[in-house]
Amino acid sequence: MRVMRVLLVGAGGVGTAITRIAARRPFFDRMVVADYDPSRAEAAVSALGAEAGRFQAERVDAGDEAQVAALLAKHECDVLLNATDPRFVMPLFRAALGAKATYVDMAMSLSKPHPERPYEECGVKLGDEQFERAAEWEKAGALALVGMGVEPGLSDVFARYAADELFDEIEEIGVRDGANLTVEGYDFAPSFSIWTTIEECLNPPVVYEAGRGWFTTEPFSEPEVFDFPEGIGPVECVNVEHEEVLLVPRWVNARRVTFKYGLGQEFIDTLKTLHLLGLDRTEPVTVPSARGPVQVSPRDVVAACLPDPATLGERMHGKTCAGTWVRGTKDGAPREVYLYHVVDNQWSMAEYGCQAVVWQTAINPVVALELLATGEWSGTGVLGPEAFPARPFLDLLNAYGSPWGMREQ
Repeated sequence: MRVMRVLLVGAGGVGTAITRIAARRPFFDRMVVADYDPSRAEAAVSALGAEAGRFQAERVDAGDEAQVAALLAKHECDVLLNATDPRFVMPLFRAALGAKATYVDMAMSLSKPHPERPYEECGVKLGDEQFERAAEWEKAGALALVGMGVEPGLSDVFARYAADELFDEIEEIGVRDGANLTVEGYDFAPSFSIWTTIEECLNPPVVYEAGRGWFTTEPFSEPEVFDFPEGIGPVECVNVEHEEVLLVPRWVNARRVTFKYGLGQEFIDTLKTLHLLGLDRTEPVTVPSARGPVQVSPRDVVAACLPDPATLGERMHGKTCAGTWVRGTKDGAPREVYLYHVVDNQWSMAEYGCQAVVWQTAINPVVALELLATGEWSGTGVLGPEAFPARPFLDLLNAYGSPWGMREQ
């Protein structure tokens, strides 16, 4: 087994959940937990109690490549695990490449809509900046494993598993995400980063079709009601921009790939209002303050006004489901399945002290790191989860005590 030393950048909800999951596994020698706010990194480490010996807190500016590179060198880390929001993907990605360290993230480099036809054609796609540098990673003999959260991540593993073991030909792969989570005491309280949620929900959604390639549609288009398992039930889902649509077709043959998210009309209406008011923008605006004019990003203000999703666990009730619906043929007969992973918030809070959505995101990069440490997964270049065999991942996910399921449709 490879002796792994990990630099984890980001000690928010997902980063903290990563430390609590990883603390129970023996595959790494050291995990340095770094955040712009050192108190968050220190809190994540101190919460581990007797398991904290392999962990160390540090401060880092994720946007400063030199700082990140220095931290990698200082602690002789051979892996950089990115648990920040997508704004910091590229500086962390470049810092890891410079150090020839393995890089893992859960969200990919940001997209830019087409300037003239945003709802018909792609501009800069999610992950384009990273894939443009794939040859450099290959030349360096290093691996960037991109999109390795739950969605993207586990959903992509499901797509590879379906192609390898369940189907001869695939007509459509559709990632479908839904939940019945509620948060006591709040009329509007997203269970995941509002910065990321705004980015993916208000950008033009991307669809893939064989022969046509990638194209875009209007936000929240093609509504459908999908029946989610384990008591969640029917939820209306709509098209949302997401990495799976950009990743799956690179390694899995399918005639169509989509991503639909169960948001609910109230959530959609709130996001539309933020857009109408310009509060989804990331470009700073000048506002008055007691110390004179200051520049702030409207989206950062929205995020600051809402509760931190990581703190909502005690108020949350219900389950969240991430999964991949696949339609095609096997042995000449039509087949349709839904591969899924459900987390009950009551269980994740009792077992790990983490709310369900961040915990479900966090477990997957930890599983992936263990597979890289044992050598069951290996490669060079910029690769998505679909580039690796799915069965070892799904077996290890079960071994972590978080089983996945499959439903014939």
